[in-house]
Amino acid sequence: MNLKGSSMRIAGIFLGLSVLCAAAAVAAERISLFDGKTLKGWTVLKCEAEVDSGEILLKAGNGLVQSEQKYGDFVLEFDWKNLKQDKYDSGVYFRYDETMMTPKSPWPPRYQCNLRKSDEGNVAGVKGAKPGTDLVKPGDWNHFKLTVKGASAELEINGKPAWKGEGLEGPKEGFIALQAEVPGGGQFRFRNIYLTK
Repeated sequence: MNLKGSSMRIAGIFLGLSVLCAAAAVAAERISLFDGKTLKGWTVLKCEAEVDSGEILLKAGNGLVQSEQKYGDFVLEFDWKNLKQDKYDSGVYFRYDETMMTPKSPWPPRYQCNLRKSDEGNVAGVKGAKPGTDLVKPGDWNHFKLTVKGASAELEINGKPAWKGEGLEGPKEGFIALQAEVPGGGQFRFRNIYLTK
């Protein structure tokens, strides 16, 4: 092979790698799910929610603030704060594709990253997804980083590993929703909601 041909092949390889790297960068783009000003990109179902001081305030009712889009594998980061001092309760739902909200069962069938007192971070139905109560600061802002990939999930709470688990079933993609359970669990605030596909 002559020198010119080798140079052309090497240039082609580098061009191909550049395209792959650019595609990976786009695929891993971190997007904001909440602009801090409006509920654009969300649907409010059977509850009252508003933007207050750059945060989502779950104000009243039993319902969901649900993403308009569905997501499959992702890293979801968000800050949350309970306003009720005791017996607070909320959660973040993911990977469900139907909202089965009835008077008897107002919540989606799966999955919920719990924000209930003494159960913070637990995801029922996922082996190894245990509460991270020792990492949570009740009444203060808490940062959750939930990574969902295939049948596995893991959670960081306030920058520290909480758990790694297996056993996600059902839809490969679904909505993300903030749970309003205000009559029993009190008001909650959310901010800095980001998703990386």
